[in-house]
Amino acid sequence: MKKLLAIVSAALMLVSCGSVPEQKHTRTLFCMDTYMTLTAYGDKADEALRSACDAMEILDEEWSVTNPNSEIYAANHAEGKTVPISEETEHIIKFAKEISQQTDGALDITIFPVLQLWGFTTDNYRVPDDSEIQKLLESVDCSKIIADNGSLKLPSDMMLDLGSVAKGYAAKAAADVLKMNGIKSAILDLGGNIQTIGLKPDGSEWNIGIRDPGADGIVGTVSVEDRSVVTSGGYERFFTQDGVTYHHILDPKTGKPANNGFASVTIIGEDGVNCDALSTSLFIMGPDKAEEYWKQQGGFDYIGITDSGELILTKSIADSFKLDSDHMGVKMTFVE
Repeated sequence: MKKLLAIVSAALMLVSCGSVPEQKHTRTLFCMDTYMTLTAYGDKADEALRSACDAMEILDEEWSVTNPNSEIYAANHAEGKTVPISEETEHIIKFAKEISQQTDGALDITIFPVLQLWGFTTDNYRVPDDSEIQKLLESVDCSKIIADNGSLKLPSDMMLDLGSVAKGYAAKAAADVLKMNGIKSAILDLGGNIQTIGLKPDGSEWNIGIRDPGADGIVGTVSVEDRSVVTSGGYERFFTQDGVTYHHILDPKTGKPANNGFASVTIIGEDGVNCDALSTSLFIMGPDKAEEYWKQQGGFDYIGITDSGELILTKSIADSFKLDSDHMGVKMTFVE
């Protein structure tokens, strides 16, 4: 936490009233198991981007499941003992628990051992027996996590992974650093997680492509200002065995790849952490439950692409979405 505060303080010192928005600066890094590209505009953008990258790397160090010095690694190997955690770690775990409760368990950060069983964490893929899956599912229940007052305790047979929420949190942290440095225009690409700040330097909205999960290219673009756009899809990581394709988004109720009707889900909203969590959650829910959840909770928009290629999107985002010229015949259903 002290390191992160130091970075934020340094960013504040960089603020300059003489910014030149049209100056473009870009930084790339590998963080949270993905390649990231951060682009910002302004005469202090380069220094601000460096601070933003530092902030994300600190979070990565705290949340890595493979780094023995991380807080999550420590908790996963504590054999039921309590370990100290930072404010950021406590906050994101509490948030993940709340989303899990709201989504009836569609998102659960304790699914990690089942992901390991399938080989999605090591690329040593295999289709496990149902008995193996069921045994591990007995320990999947994030409500049993105790995170409070700077400490974390897991049941001895439980392991967690923040992958379903970490990039959203990191994007928000990076955006906050940039904004405190006076950056008015930026786009952060965190490997499927897009965070925009303000408008483009020319005053127009950012056009974010929505990938076609069944082929190369995009199905369309969504125009946004100061929004997060996060997509989850089975095409991101998968393997094929005996002619059957298995993707990495596991349903915590079954321990198997979610197969509820969505090929991808894109969430558009102000809060990148919420968008990250909900892209996974709604994908697992499927079209009907996703619509029900949106009508109950609101506060975001979504674009779902079904297994058959149909687009389902919230009516409030319709005017900002434009189909690609190669997909003009695609069926579109609006949720309102």
